Amino acid sequence: MIVFDASTLILLARTELLEKFLDPALKVCIPKEVERECCEQKKSEDALLIQRLIKDNKIALGRVRQKRLCEKVRTDFNLGTGESEALALALIQKASLVGTDDKRAINACKVLKIPFATALGILIRMVEKGLLEKEEGELKLAALAKYGRYKRGMVEDAKSRLEAKRWPGQ
Repeated sequence: MIVFDASTLILLARTELLEKFLDPALKVCIPKEVERECCEQKKSEDALLIQRLIKDNKIALGRVRQKRLCEKVRTDFNLGTGESEALALALIQKASLVGTDDKRAINACKVLKIPFATALGILIRMVEKGLLEKEEGELKLAALAKYGRYKRGMVEDAKSRLEAKRWPGQ
């Protein structure tokens, strides 16, 4: 199972990567607070896409009943409600991965030993697995750089990782 927080879910939706990433064999789950953060008051394309994927059961909604755990994660790591619910859900469900682009949530994942991936990492992996052609990956990287709050060095690192890959026919 993969649990997403709002930042990565929105970035993947905005850059038209989310649907390509979702695989029927892969269980993707978000807590209710992440759904609210992504969709409640928005009529943007990304919000509508996320709403449709939830309705079509491609993204499941998870409930965090252990409120003490959620509150402890929130206060210990100074996280927002969506990020703390996502991490608590990942701990409870023993998720294989947390999709997050939030610096504090990434640090919490490291401390809690929860595997995580950023939208940049997901993009690189999609290219490596052949879900995206290299050229499309480069275009999506530019879109992630535009919408994400990445430091220049992170984007440059992702770009060099895409360029360093050996591609069929080269």
